[in-house]
Amino acid sequence: MPPDPFAVFSLVMTNSKTKSAYNPARGPIDRIRKVLVEREVESHPLTGRILERFGNIPVEIVTGDQDIDRTELGIDRDFASSLTHGKQILLLGRNRGRFLKACPATREYRCCDYQVLNIGMNCPMECVYCILQAYLNNPWLSFFVNTEDLFHELDEAFAAEPSRVWRIGTGEFTDSLALDSLTGLSRELVEFMRDKKQAVLELKTKTAYIENLRDIDHNGRTIVAWSLNSPIIMEREELKTASLDQRLSAAAECAAMGYRLAFHFDPIIHHPGWREGYRKTIGKLFNAVPPEKIAWISMGALRFLPALKNIATGRFPNSRFFYDEFVLGLDNKFRYFRTQRVEMYKHIYGELKKHAAANTCIYMCMESDEIWREVFGYPPEEFGGLPTMLDRAAGLVE
Repeated sequence: MPPDPFAVFSLVMTNSKTKSAYNPARGPIDRIRKVLVEREVESHPLTGRILERFGNIPVEIVTGDQDIDRTELGIDRDFASSLTHGKQILLLGRNRGRFLKACPATREYRCCDYQVLNIGMNCPMECVYCILQAYLNNPWLSFFVNTEDLFHELDEAFAAEPSRVWRIGTGEFTDSLALDSLTGLSRELVEFMRDKKQAVLELKTKTAYIENLRDIDHNGRTIVAWSLNSPIIMEREELKTASLDQRLSAAAECAAMGYRLAFHFDPIIHHPGWREGYRKTIGKLFNAVPPEKIAWISMGALRFLPALKNIATGRFPNSRFFYDEFVLGLDNKFRYFRTQRVEMYKHIYGELKKHAAANTCIYMCMESDEIWREVFGYPPEEFGGLPTMLDRAAGLVE
């Protein structure tokens, strides 16, 4: 018999025991204990700036992945058991592929036509449900220092399709601001996007580090976004992240600086007291920030690759939500049963509608038209499709 799905909430030993104090002045970088530098970027100016901001930290020059001594770093050949140690190692390298790619969506579900700007891989924070645990093939953090190629690629993309509108985000394969106190990349991105009338940048994070967003002319082309959840999920399943109050305080500061905001309730996780938990978070959200500053809010129920369950429960044995009942979806990910998803969506949507501004786009991530009709009463096509709904909320189209 599997453990009681909800037993964790009465256990004395919980994941929250390992949730270290978050330092909003630096973000979650205090975990990093060593930096690996690819020889090819050893003399790159950004490499030097990052190492200088680190201060006194061990640095090793490597030729490439094949030159990394995993044993010396305390990394086992078994990927899952290496993740905890791997998240304490940062590799500075060059992205030899494309920076800008379409979001890896699934055609069976409604996608928002998001474009992913890949600035690095992995994250120093520890969310129990993080899909990257079953997605990446290296356990360490990585950041691509050849940002000049990134900006050149964006220039080329915008020039090649001058009439296209772009919603671009950096938070798909890493957290947008987790390493920002070292890299300073967010400021460069915001300044770059400032005059791009056909595009908007979304910086999505679970940190509270916003120092590089201060005192800058963003011209409304950047949306700063936070992932939110029920308080007990944030406390027990989102380890080494900023607290709810810290995230909302940072959001309020960004709103005061003129930024538009976004929030993502994803993944929504069923747990004892879930109704009151999400109601409490939504109440605190709208007490903290002006509703008219919010461009969009997404909802997405927990979904995960089959391989993730064994990896995550092995790393976080006190978590129990993976032992709930799930069905394999058309995207080959496990999901809650349809009736349970609809129940959670309807409740959260009802709470959001009590407070949200009329021009805020509330939407579901990766759900079918049938679910849209049950929750919202309409499919996205009635309003031009989900991409158009978000483009309109971003001010990219009328």
